[in-house]
Amino acid sequence: MYVGRIMHTHLVTVPPQTTIVKAKDIIAEKRINHLLVVDEKEDLIGLVSDRDVKQSWASPATALSVHELNYLLSQLTVDMIMTRKIITISPGTTVERAALIMQENRINALPVIEGKKLVGIITTTDVMEVLLRAIGFGEGSARFTVLVEDRIGVVAEVSRLLKEKQVNIRSFVTWPEKNHPDIYQLVMRVGVEDKDKALKALSDGGFKVLTEYVKDLTPYLPKT
Repeated sequence: MYVGRIMHTHLVTVPPQTTIVKAKDIIAEKRINHLLVVDEKEDLIGLVSDRDVKQSWASPATALSVHELNYLLSQLTVDMIMTRKIITISPGTTVERAALIMQENRINALPVIEGKKLVGIITTTDVMEVLLRAIGFGEGSARFTVLVEDRIGVVAEVSRLLKEKQVNIRSFVTWPEKNHPDIYQLVMRVGVEDKDKALKALSDGGFKVLTEYVKDLTPYLPKT
């Protein structure tokens, strides 16, 4: 999956002279978490998050009068608080690469630039949605895990056993088991109606299947 397929293209942009008060109103009205700051040429020059705006808001405990507070806030503009050193990506960036960039840099959004033009934005919420869709969560499916050795053909074996029983795999995700080198978790989802049939097929085929959390994985490790 590429960023260009899931990025938001209906962008909310503001000029750098936008007041903090106005920025707060726009964020609330549009129900967004980030404002893209652009210059007169529509080039991206900054990024402002709802957190930036909240942190810039004066504390209710201030000694200023309401009139003084409102005046102060009216003088603050987004260019005073925006992030200027912006990390951007292209539409051809994979979603997993975008997720890694956000994790490594501890940021929640990435503007998308094509050539020199701002064309979109992607957030951690978008990445999470892709992940949930990829694993088939919330689609009336049943989830289970098989621990397997990291060897050629093991995925084919698991798939063959399910295919022989006419079980359709709705999603299939793998990742290494951190406490056991050379062991991978195969996390699968099948239709709820096929769960029992799938578990029996894999068990009869010599695989041990996990359907819930267990503290000790030793009994479920493949025999070498």
